[in-house]
Amino acid sequence: MRTKIAFFTLLLLVAKINVFAQSGFPYCETFDSKTTQPTTIFGADAQLVDGALRLTNNQVDQRGYVYIDIPFSSAYGIKTSFEFFSYGGDGADGLAFFLFDANVPGFSIGGFGGSLGYSKRLQEPGLAGAYMGVGFDEFGNFGNTAEGKTGGFPGAGTSYVPNSIVIRGPGNGFSGYEFIKGKRTMESGLDGLAADQFFPISSGGIGTSRVTDLNQPGYRKANITLTPNPSGVGYLITLVMDYTVEQNKHRTITIFQDVPFPYQAPQNLKLGFSASTGGFTNFHEIRNLIVEVANDEDLLNPEGSDISNWESCAATENSFYITEEEVELLNDNASISCLQFFRTLEEIEGISEDICEQAKCNEENRLLVMPEGIFQATDEPGGFLFTPNLEYVGEEVSIYYTVTDNYGKRSQGNSLTIKILDSPPPMELVQAEGEERVEDIFLCGGETVLLKGINDIDYSQIEWRKDGVKIPGAEGLEYTVKESGIYTIVGFNERGCSISSNEIEVTYPEAPSYDIQNPIVGCTPREPIDLTSYLEGFDLSSYDYLLTGSGVSLINEQLKEVAVSGNFDLTVKPKSLECYSNPIQIEIIILKEELLSDFEFEVQGSGITGDMDGGIFPDDVIQFNNLSDDSSVSWNWDFGDGSTSNLENPTHIYGAKGEYDIVLTVENELGCLATSTKRLSITRSYRVMFPSGFTPNETENITFVPKFKGIVSMELLIFNTWGELIFQADAIDTEGWDGKLDGELLDAGIFIYRFNGVAIDGEKVTKAGKFRLIR
Repeated sequence: MRTKIAFFTLLLLVAKINVFAQSGFPYCETFDSKTTQPTTIFGADAQLVDGALRLTNNQVDQRGYVYIDIPFSSAYGIKTSFEFFSYGGDGADGLAFFLFDANVPGFSIGGFGGSLGYSKRLQEPGLAGAYMGVGFDEFGNFGNTAEGKTGGFPGAGTSYVPNSIVIRGPGNGFSGYEFIKGKRTMESGLDGLAADQFFPISSGGIGTSRVTDLNQPGYRKANITLTPNPSGVGYLITLVMDYTVEQNKHRTITIFQDVPFPYQAPQNLKLGFSASTGGFTNFHEIRNLIVEVANDEDLLNPEGSDISNWESCAATENSFYITEEEVELLNDNASISCLQFFRTLEEIEGISEDICEQAKCNEENRLLVMPEGIFQATDEPGGFLFTPNLEYVGEEVSIYYTVTDNYGKRSQGNSLTIKILDSPPPMELVQAEGEERVEDIFLCGGETVLLKGINDIDYSQIEWRKDGVKIPGAEGLEYTVKESGIYTIVGFNERGCSISSNEIEVTYPEAPSYDIQNPIVGCTPREPIDLTSYLEGFDLSSYDYLLTGSGVSLINEQLKEVAVSGNFDLTVKPKSLECYSNPIQIEIIILKEELLSDFEFEVQGSGITGDMDGGIFPDDVIQFNNLSDDSSVSWNWDFGDGSTSNLENPTHIYGAKGEYDIVLTVENELGCLATSTKRLSITRSYRVMFPSGFTPNETENITFVPKFKGIVSMELLIFNTWGELIFQADAIDTEGWDGKLDGELLDAGIFIYRFNGVAIDGEKVTKAGKFRLIR
């Protein structure tokens, strides 16, 4: 019987306790599986790929980030190490390690491109609440002033500084992020390295792969330490690189040694990484991230105490909290991040001292099943539940516990002893009317329900609880409920142990509300309106719908076909109730006559509509006239050549031959649309006509000149019958030949013309013929 009780209680506890989330350092994230810890947050293009977190793919314009959603105190600094991999592309842009204010509401990454997700970039703000950014820059834009960044390598200006590691300072939005210090990894000099220490940020170019073996060329690992500056504000930054450029010749060099970072740190910080590519590319990845407190030697282990005066009540869930009264936290801004239980002190002594094991709060040590009952740590700092078994009433249970603070410091282990007291039997909670036991009660607004506790014994004290909270003044066996909530009645015995009844949930269901833009218009005459399509989340399984007004009363499915115009009231109710909601006013308008669209067109002022009238030319001005219903209030013309107009009666010049479908869409004041389409054909780009003769001695027709349309350039040549050129003109506005040669009017006779021209659409025009000079 004892085993069955313990097993049942275990299932109950596992169902109630959430998965534990880490809340302090040390923090270890290998990125070597398909999942990460709940507090490891990554986004944009970042993804887990084959044992690493890939921040960017080897593609243009990639960007990715990850941050650890755990605030840590800035009082002791941090040290972090991580392997990074930059490879496979033609070299851009890089990745950044960053710190930001943990109290900034919401995470907001900075500008990408050369800003690497940290600094501001042109119109992109920088990382929100940024405190520090360390960029591992391949392309060379993180250490200059390009793209709006503040400061850079001395003398660099906007010039690229490739293969560099750069520290930038605090910023927010478009302010700050100034250049602090940089090191060129492939150059010597004041800002560079010794020639025998050179290494590129990227491990390899196009076609290369990730290098994870520290003995192979291309391996890269960064070790960053931020220690509080003993002589001022901020930190001293040290960066040590582990890298390999020659096989089996792994090297460790110091890039920065105690570089002052003179900025007051926020009380709490968070950390993260980002990377980007632009027009050039690389894979950017990280793995095996370890984060610890920098000044570990200044940290002290919590000091626990033996606890022996606590009591619990059998067969019920008892909540306890280990606080600073029982455990002294000796580090600044320290809090309990992990509570673990053990049967013996020997189990505590066997815990691994590996830094990443310290970072974990092992689930197997948070749940302890004893013959006397079950201990289960909760997510609240120092909180745990103990559910004792009935067989051990009057006895004590003793175990051992440790607490770990948010810096990874753990107490040595202390005893915890709890006495098990007897609990009273529970009352049965029922609905007073009929004394029926129910789980749910649904009420209309303003209604109440009387609940009642049925008891087999006399209790020394009775209290009612709503949603787990005591209701002041409710101490009898009956209680009138007026609000939604989960209700229980609790009985206490003389020893102070209590037992809770079954739960009854009382609900005042709310009908859904709808934001309907009136009126709802049906643009097709005599076609019903489907009102349900305007009701987001329309759900006949949960609600009843009633529409009344304008002589109709429609319910549920009938709302799919509302066939009359008018003003209506819509009311809704949950199916479990008889009370409808307050009415929502809806106006429905169904057009009596169909909205029609129509138009005509002509060459402006000519009546020409096509080839039958003489043809339309590319440079003709086409007049469009709207013939649609007078109820139209807007007109949308599509001329078929990519041009549009919103005028009622527009004009348009096409400028080229072709077949054009003109579409007119009109809209009335109710939002109904109608469309019509007609085709306009431009088959000719020019017209040229020559007279058969001319009379230079008369008052009219005194020169020989063609009449034309659609010609943009021309040449007119006149020859005698011997083929001799006697006149030439190339002006588009020439007056033509007046019949003279060298100032003398020639005799009447036959002459020959040749016309060379270019039409408005570029077509070449050549004409030739005879004409007569008449005297």
